[in-house]
Amino acid sequence: MAVDIHPSAIVDPKAVLGEDVVIEAFTIVGPMAKIGDNSVLRHHCTVDGDVELGANNEIYPYAMIGGLTHDLKYEGGVPKLKIGSNNVFREYVTAHVATNENDSTLIGSDNVFLAYSHVAHDCVVGNNLVMSSHSALGGHVEVHDHVNVGWGSGVHQFCKIGRHAMVSACSKLVQDVPPFMLADGSPAEVRSINKVGMERHGFPPESIEEVRKIFKTLYKSNLNRSQAIEKLKEAGDLNENSLVSEFSDFVASSDRGLA
Repeated sequence: MAVDIHPSAIVDPKAVLGEDVVIEAFTIVGPMAKIGDNSVLRHHCTVDGDVELGANNEIYPYAMIGGLTHDLKYEGGVPKLKIGSNNVFREYVTAHVATNENDSTLIGSDNVFLAYSHVAHDCVVGNNLVMSSHSALGGHVEVHDHVNVGWGSGVHQFCKIGRHAMVSACSKLVQDVPPFMLADGSPAEVRSINKVGMERHGFPPESIEEVRKIFKTLYKSNLNRSQAIEKLKEAGDLNENSLVSEFSDFVASSDRGLA
């Protein structure tokens, strides 16, 4: 099957289109766009700027992929947006390029961005994220794999969200959420572990119990963060694959503090 472009679509001849790409009516594809094999651009969507899309991506009507950064420090140049494979961008989703020349906003693979969600400049998004409708990531946000961001939630710039964490609907997140935790509220605070998420992804009971102990030490003891981490290190397995080591590394890398 050849590339299928509707006659009303506006596709710059310099754009690079992979095999079996489908571009529907009234869609716009800019000159620097690279569209991977088997991707589908539904009607009335836009891919513009220096954007690289992997294979099997689907972009729904009125989404804007590759829009110019909102960062007022932008001084020109051609920053980038790089996207992996098998992502879904639903209606009115916006995902912006980075701010500075040669920098990139990064989005991994197998993510689902529901209607009206937003990925700002310089974000680094992993794989298997679900962003619910009307949720937004501010600039420079870092989201690890298998995260769920609930409906209407806002994530402050430079925040980090660890893997398998969840931000509940309508939350205002202004600090970092460690792996496997569930944050809720305005401002959001970690309320519990993301037990349901862990169960759905096949974590064994002993791993869930280990995360529960970490949560209690970090959030329910009278220890400060440094003391809590030291206690966890003393009691836990510190090999590079252990959950205690993962939490310790996440806390050490946090610039905004923990929610």
